[in-house]
Amino acid sequence: MGTHAVSIGMASKRSVRIIRVYCPVAAATLTALIAGDVAVTERDPTLAAMLAIVRDDNALGDFGLYRAVAELSPGWELFTPTAAARPTLGAAGSSQASATVVLNIHVDATIDDAALDPLLDRLLAAHPWEVPVIELSSAALLMRG
Repeated sequence: MGTHAVSIGMASKRSVRIIRVYCPVAAATLTALIAGDVAVTERDPTLAAMLAIVRDDNALGDFGLYRAVAELSPGWELFTPTAAARPTLGAAGSSQASATVVLNIHVDATIDDAALDPLLDRLLAAHPWEVPVIELSSAALLMRG
């Protein structure tokens, strides 16, 4: 892992990129997660596929001593498909809500695009939405010095 860390007092900062995947799930999956049933992540086909990509031997979720780290946040995606859309859920012109789990995945900032792009392509390919919502941003993680 090519970690770029900078000391700040008793702590240090590690530069990372954050991949945030808005992953549609069955309503029952969201309900089970909120109730604390984390094992349901393996029974939901879309969420299980996303997590399998993170768990492969790659740089996704690399925290040095820990690997394949992903944070899950329950939520709902609200949208209205246009007449030109071919939504996997809902109908054109009608407001819709989709049960969604947000996966936050950290990647060391020093990983080059040639190594990261195929991983992003895999996440995009596994995403069932016509217009996947996957964000890529930069951040700094605080670490004990």
